[in-house]
Amino acid sequence: MLEVENLHVSYGSIKALHGVSLKVPQGSIVTLIGANGAGKSTTLRALSGLVKSNSGTIRYDGDEITRLAPHKIVSRRLCHVPEGRMVFANLTVHENLVMGAYLQKDKAWIAKQTEYVFHLFPRLKERENQAAGTMSGGEQQMLAIGRALLGNPKFLMLDEPSLGIAPLLVKAIFERIVEINKEQGLTILLVEQNANLALDISSYGYVLETGSVLLEGPSADLKANPKVQEAYLGG
Repeated sequence: MLEVENLHVSYGSIKALHGVSLKVPQGSIVTLIGANGAGKSTTLRALSGLVKSNSGTIRYDGDEITRLAPHKIVSRRLCHVPEGRMVFANLTVHENLVMGAYLQKDKAWIAKQTEYVFHLFPRLKERENQAAGTMSGGEQQMLAIGRALLGNPKFLMLDEPSLGIAPLLVKAIFERIVEINKEQGLTILLVEQNANLALDISSYGYVLETGSVLLEGPSADLKANPKVQEAYLGG
């Protein structure tokens, strides 16, 4: 569903990505793992058009989207949940979800999908009229994912969903990610520093190091790799 070939991205004179190539099959969960500064978030930002690539190609759902503006990419149902959640702090939970649905015209679908989000994350239903900025990090992460689901995505990119969240909520959020993948048939590209969790729920993984793909393979193989264990799994 997504194919990236030889992607190069720079921030001024700093080269962030050096020829990253990856594939995400339809209906799968694929993960990018790596240390801070490896280029994981930059990869997602390039895929959603938030940063422009210097060279390389991005093909999504049969079309090249390398030079498309972010709003054009979202309209093709590729949604990005950014690192740090980026909820609208002064808006309520309900208003944040409405913002996620701004491209959707079918009110019945919006209502049904909102109920699905509340089914996934009952805490959001409990806090429907609460300002998003007053919620915990885990609750805001649930809201950020819920808001993206109101965009009717076919492809969902999640950037560090476990960052700064209590372990109990991390487990719940990852269970919901698997549920979304299975129930809604969503293809998911997951960037995550918690490599153990990421490799547990994904079918395939890429290890990024200083802007390049160092290793790739089925998630179970990466988890068993001594180099990956030593560098990323606390082994």
